[in-house]
Amino acid sequence: MFASVPSLARTTRIWFLVPLLSLLLTGCGVNNIPTYEEQAKAKWSDVLNQYQRRSDLIPNLVETVKGYAQQERTVLEAVTDARARATSVQVNASTITDPVAFKKFQDSQAQLTGALGRLLAVSENYPDLKSNQNFLALQSQLEGTENRIAVARHDYIDAVRVYNTELRTFPGVIWAHLLYSSNKPMAEFTVDDAAQRRPEVKF
Repeated sequence: MFASVPSLARTTRIWFLVPLLSLLLTGCGVNNIPTYEEQAKAKWSDVLNQYQRRSDLIPNLVETVKGYAQQERTVLEAVTDARARATSVQVNASTITDPVAFKKFQDSQAQLTGALGRLLAVSENYPDLKSNQNFLALQSQLEGTENRIAVARHDYIDAVRVYNTELRTFPGVIWAHLLYSSNKPMAEFTVDDAAQRRPEVKF
């Protein structure tokens, strides 16, 4: 009976220390890395959704312009080809931790942005096209989508900055070494300002 009293006291202490230790670990940021990682991945999904939205608008835009400006075949083909290249780039969860794959993705999107800018510039030469209601509606949707892309990219960059900082600073660097050694820094958008400039949409 006397031997069980210390055992009981030890068990009681363990049951008291486990929740206390859990609370201390939570307060020390042990969960920050997976939390920030999931937030960054969610923001990446937003970026992809907006790029897909833009890609979905392009065939109708090209067809509308083609109806008024068939002689601009080079520009129309450039947009179609750029869209095909952008949609052919394989994108998955590992893309954001693979700098080469990420650069390939962002380069293809930048080329598409440039091609769209040239297409919209061509429309200035065709007054009938500029006044076409379908074209005006597509322009408006494209402008809204480009704005959404800019916001989604900004939110993603912020989330990645928080996540990458956590991997490199105390106490996150300790948890990264002990518990999350497979976690890698995520890539950020690094295309130059000229390539990132949204197509100018005039009404």
